[in-house]
Amino acid sequence: MRANEPIGITPFHARGSLRGFVISGRWPDTTKEWAQVLVLAVRVATLPGLLTTTTVFGVREELPDEPMPGTVGIVLAEGTVIGEEALAPGRFAEHVPPALLMLHPPSETRPSLPECTGAASGCVLLPGVPHLGLEHRAAWAEAESDGTVTSLVSRVGLDPISDPDTAVLAMLLAA
Repeated sequence: MRANEPIGITPFHARGSLRGFVISGRWPDTTKEWAQVLVLAVRVATLPGLLTTTTVFGVREELPDEPMPGTVGIVLAEGTVIGEEALAPGRFAEHVPPALLMLHPPSETRPSLPECTGAASGCVLLPGVPHLGLEHRAAWAEAESDGTVTSLVSRVGLDPISDPDTAVLAMLLAA
C-alpha cells in the first residue's frame, strides 16, 4: 500500500436510507484526509430522503460480505442520536473505532449562511489517548446539494466536550 494511493469511497443504502460507505484503496491517514471523507459523506447526506435524522457512523476495519478487490473496510450506520434507534452511551467502550462520524440531514442542519437552505452537516471524531500523548482530532463540514462546501473546520488537541457533536460522539465512546 502506497501513501499516495487514492482512497475510494462508495456510499450504499438499504430501503432508501443511507447505511454507510465502503472504503477501498487505503484508510485515510491524516486529519485532512478524514475531513475529505467527511465532506463527501455530508454531500451524500444532502440527497433528499437518504438520511432522515442525525445518524452516527462507525469505522469498521472488517470487510463486508463478498468485497470488491481493494476494499479495506466500511463506515457503517450504527444508529441515531435520538429516537427508537438511538445509541446508548458507552456503545463503543469495549472496542473503540478509529473514527466516528455524525451526519445531520438538511432538516436538522442550521446553515452557516442564510442562502444555503438544504445544506447538510457533519462531524468526524478521531479519538486519541490523551494520557499517552495522542490528542483527539476532529473535523466539521457543511455542504449544499450542488456540492458546494460552505464550511470546513478541523482541530487537533480538542476537548471533546467543547462542541456538541464531539461531546455526543465522546459520550458514545465512554464506558
